[in-house]
Amino acid sequence: MFYKNLTHTPKYATLIATFTALCLAVGKLIAGIVSGSVAVLASAIDSLLDVGISIFNFFALKKSEKPANSRFNYGLGKLESLAATFEGLVIALSGVYIFYTSCVKIISSHEIESLQYSLGVMILSFCATFCLVWYLQKVAKRTNSQVIKADVMHYKVDLLSNGAVLCSLLVISISGFDKLDAILGLVIAVYIMLSAFRLIRESVLLLLDRAIDPHIFARVQEVLANAPITSYHALRTRIVGNIIFVDVHLVFHPGITLLEAHRICNTIEERIRALDTSLVWEINAHLDPYDDSEFDVILRQGKE
Repeated sequence: MFYKNLTHTPKYATLIATFTALCLAVGKLIAGIVSGSVAVLASAIDSLLDVGISIFNFFALKKSEKPANSRFNYGLGKLESLAATFEGLVIALSGVYIFYTSCVKIISSHEIESLQYSLGVMILSFCATFCLVWYLQKVAKRTNSQVIKADVMHYKVDLLSNGAVLCSLLVISISGFDKLDAILGLVIAVYIMLSAFRLIRESVLLLLDRAIDPHIFARVQEVLANAPITSYHALRTRIVGNIIFVDVHLVFHPGITLLEAHRICNTIEERIRALDTSLVWEINAHLDPYDDSEFDVILRQGKE
């Protein structure tokens, strides 16, 4: 059980991704140099970037898991979003490079050699990447880690590009149309850049304290609406990694005891946490005897 739990942690997943990317990068780099295939070389460069990104993610996750302290009262969870943003930028740059290299190859004539070796490497790469995506998806679903989700998207792009490169090499080996290699490079580059934009956008929204998903927010409102309180207001949410922060003011009858109000508040928090047990809920509930607008009226009447 301990070993199973260890293998499904974000940090362990980044180590697996790093080792896999390193092995694939070496194999594809050799194949690309020997064959002269721009698509294989582009895939090799992307895998080398994967190695650096995965190492960066490992240290980001290690740092983000440290508890809150006197300097960072809310912890370092946003390091995950920073790492995901960095990863998105690197993906975008790799897409730009692939696009440029493909254009150069289309303009100039080039031939691909040692196709058999390149085909073997790309088949192995496709299978290894498929297994890695499957594993990372399991870890992302279990931990809701933003970094691992970014890695899943990244390696899905790799899986698609590996499959496309493999298909192009097969077609080239049959037809001899070498420029298909560069044309495919253009398609892969555009897809990579679009995927990077979506990843960067999501990560930046999290850094800007984006509210939780509307359907979860609606369920939180439902819990509050069915709670034995007079009303509620000032409901705010934000998400950092797998931690959801909820702030709310709960209005009770002025005659209720503090003990009873506290008991009801605890029950409400338990029901909210039960909405999704895979997430960490940080709930800050403020207990009010009146609604804020009513309290302002009472203060004015008292001064009169």
